[in-house]
Amino acid sequence: MTNKIQILIVFLFALAMKAQEKATPIFKNGEAQIVEAFNDSSKWIRTDLWVETTFDSDGDGKLDRMHVDVTRPEQTETEGLKLPVVYESSPYYSGTAKGGTELFWNVKHELGEKVAKPVYVEVERTGKRPIISNSQIKTWVPRGYIVIHSSSPGTGLSDGAPTVGGDNESLAPKAVIDWLNGRAKGFTEREGNEEVTAFWSTGKVGMTGTSYNGTIPLAAATTGVNGLEAIIPVAPNTSYYHYYRSNGLVRSPGGYLGEDIDVLYDYIHSGKEENRARNNKVIRDTEMANGMDRESGDYNDFWAGRDYLNDMKPMTAALLMSHGFNDWNVMPEHSYRIYNKAKEMGIPSQIFYHQNGHGGPPPIKMMNRWFTRYLHGVKNNVENDAKAWIVRENDKKDEPTPYKNYPNPAAKPVTLYLTPGAPKAGKLLTTKTSKAKETLVDNYSFSGEALAQADYTNHRLIYVSPTLKEDLHISGLSSIKINAASSKPAVNLSVWLVSLPWNKGKRTKITDNIITRGWADLQNHASLTKSSPLKKGQFYEMTFNLQPDDQIIKKGQQIGLMIFSSDSNFTLLPKPGTELTVDLNKTSITLPVVGGKEAFAKATE
Repeated sequence: MTNKIQILIVFLFALAMKAQEKATPIFKNGEAQIVEAFNDSSKWIRTDLWVETTFDSDGDGKLDRMHVDVTRPEQTETEGLKLPVVYESSPYYSGTAKGGTELFWNVKHELGEKVAKPVYVEVERTGKRPIISNSQIKTWVPRGYIVIHSSSPGTGLSDGAPTVGGDNESLAPKAVIDWLNGRAKGFTEREGNEEVTAFWSTGKVGMTGTSYNGTIPLAAATTGVNGLEAIIPVAPNTSYYHYYRSNGLVRSPGGYLGEDIDVLYDYIHSGKEENRARNNKVIRDTEMANGMDRESGDYNDFWAGRDYLNDMKPMTAALLMSHGFNDWNVMPEHSYRIYNKAKEMGIPSQIFYHQNGHGGPPPIKMMNRWFTRYLHGVKNNVENDAKAWIVRENDKKDEPTPYKNYPNPAAKPVTLYLTPGAPKAGKLLTTKTSKAKETLVDNYSFSGEALAQADYTNHRLIYVSPTLKEDLHISGLSSIKINAASSKPAVNLSVWLVSLPWNKGKRTKITDNIITRGWADLQNHASLTKSSPLKKGQFYEMTFNLQPDDQIIKKGQQIGLMIFSSDSNFTLLPKPGTELTVDLNKTSITLPVVGGKEAFAKATE
């Protein structure tokens, strides 16, 4: 046999062996790698189907079916390969309501006053089968995952009614995960009887998404559904009360002044046209109209049923949360409260915070390690990584600093007291020295930013620390105890913690001026569930937290506590003139300072 023939035989044998090799996920350093065989999008299999749920939320006498799309490598068909699933669900995939400020509630009225409802609109559904969304696909399919999407109830081609946090929005993704595990039925058509199975699924599922799409993974996890191994919610709305109210106060999410839960319902209601009138009557015009209570802003059963913190007992899915400290839409408390509870429950948990606004997932490396561990079962030790990852003020988003936990375990409470100075600035000191009372006059036409920069105004009270001689690191929740009286039965209460002097330069960063904020209704001083009209001139004490933060305040700055009434970007805007009087002797702010009193003293003395 000639050498050429021998070489040819070896070559052909090698080709045959290669042809017999099956493509499988590849892992390196605890992360799923891009596999060339999975990376050719032209060979991906893309289909859609409907999964039958356990509920009938549109009242048509039939169990609702959720519209689902699937994107998977061809090897799941040709080679019998089974893979885990990355799943994202949303109410936004098929279009949203169009319009302007007429869609929002009128906010220019007295607190507690009833006003006309906003304009309700119809959504024109968009999108074509079989693709619901292309999100997540390019990231995860090449790394050895199947990606699926589903439209939430009452949106797109899914049956049902949108409830904005109701039980069906938890049970819908549960049904999809049950289908992926062979416990629920899937059908090739919305009304048909031809069944389809997820033969390509290992049954292990991870969910992720941002904002509402980040809320749904948590909603699914609270059902305790078997197979949902890990979730990565990004800027999730974990309580619709905390989204639309604050300590008893009717408060809008940043950028959407006048939005409320019924407005969001209308915004996403892209489902079957013939079901909309019934859905509107039952959900928006009855359940929401009777429960949302814009008059008092109190916490009630309606809101409790849309607070996922109350539903976490069955949850087992490993939790990696992501949020921005300067997210004034879905505020950072939403992730903080769930992360704390998950830790308490012993659920594997990590939190990633950055310094920017709404959205922003963790670095792909973090997400990859999380899903690799819990979906592929690769023991990469991720559960023993740092529990908290925080992007420092001048760092890149994909280079967070690891910490043992959040808040920083070294943070200790430092209480500061107020000395008079109105209409200019008073002082923040570590010792109580004043028995004065100071008064501000509400006027929403002055923004919070303008009030913080004013040298002299009677529309806010402001108290500043000594100039910092060293950087000061705060981490966690700042808390204010305020003793105040109103000239009217109701008054907005807004509190900002700011860094002064205010930076107005072209290179101003999002972290430069506003440290954190909080809002409250003094009528709820005794109870979140029951408000009482204020007696003119009578003082009431109320304690509440500001939004969580982790920030290094630079030396040369002063920390300022600003108290004012109506916040033009967030609260109702009553007629100017309400007087709010603060008893300085009974008012204080407590900051979570890394290093505690010693660090604060070193930075200020």
